[in-house]
Amino acid sequence: MRQWMDAIVKPRAGVGLELRKVPIPQPQAGEVLVKVRKTAICGSDVHIYKWNDWAQAHVKPPQVIGHEYVGEIAALGDGVTDFEVGQRVSGEGHITCGRCRSCHSGNIQWCNDVIGVGVDRDGAFAQYLCIPARNIILIDKSLPDEIVAFFDAFGNAAHTALTFPLVGEDVLISGAGPIGIIAVGICKFAGARRVIITDMNEYRLDLARKMGADAAVDIRYQDLPTIMKEQNLTEGFDVGLEMSGSGAALDQMLSTMRNGGRIGLLGIGNKPIPVNMNTVISKGLALQGIYGRTMDNWHQMSYMVQGGLDLSPVITHRFHFTEYEQGFQAMISGRSGKVILDWA
Repeated sequence: MRQWMDAIVKPRAGVGLELRKVPIPQPQAGEVLVKVRKTAICGSDVHIYKWNDWAQAHVKPPQVIGHEYVGEIAALGDGVTDFEVGQRVSGEGHITCGRCRSCHSGNIQWCNDVIGVGVDRDGAFAQYLCIPARNIILIDKSLPDEIVAFFDAFGNAAHTALTFPLVGEDVLISGAGPIGIIAVGICKFAGARRVIITDMNEYRLDLARKMGADAAVDIRYQDLPTIMKEQNLTEGFDVGLEMSGSGAALDQMLSTMRNGGRIGLLGIGNKPIPVNMNTVISKGLALQGIYGRTMDNWHQMSYMVQGGLDLSPVITHRFHFTEYEQGFQAMISGRSGKVILDWA
């Protein structure tokens, strides 16, 4: 007999989402069924809600969305012997081929045949989720559910921030979205001397201050070079983390880097962004594109939280899943950090 569950679904092309009853998925060979406890709303979920160009190119309604979650194993498909029912878990949201050069070298984030949970297939905004066993991440009991619920976003921040050595370095982060705010905490935890973040959203800049930013600069009213002098930055930033996808932010970052500085690029623009190659060349800058997470980032995230990295200031809203509309409106307003949905 078919069993049913509640799920947040993109029902059709157009703005909005819908709470529906859908069949509980059945784990196939090599898959694990996860009973979801908590989820977090991501910026890409907001894109799907708004039905922008990116969402239209990837999502095929009707489809369950969502990819940030924590839960417990409810059932195992045939051939899965490494896990047990009841274990607390999350999961890597990129399902990859396992055969290409990137996968064989451990860089699954670069797999050309990646399938995104909650984007290219049904996702985690539901009472149950099926994913391949190789994507399952066991979660230590010491880690809070609410924090693990957004490990996916935490992983983006960790991948970007930890790409470069940070001890004693001065870091500029452009973009105070939730990932940029999380990156502030990571950089300070990893030993950066100064961490300065820029944005035009005072609410989120204040969250960045709570995460330990030495300066949170509203570029509408404040001058970044002046703030740099106040923070005793004499040669420019050693490391830049571009989280905004803004051409203007990237230009400012290039102009304030020291010679030989290194930049991680995570933010995706709405359109192609021109780059001042003369500045990049004359300063000898290194630009590294960042996508997704490495599997090792999952271990680093757990160890950082266990080691004292407090991410609780990033959480600003909590709703029951039946109140998902309020959660999305909080995200769309820009006056939020991470928004948690409870699936109890």
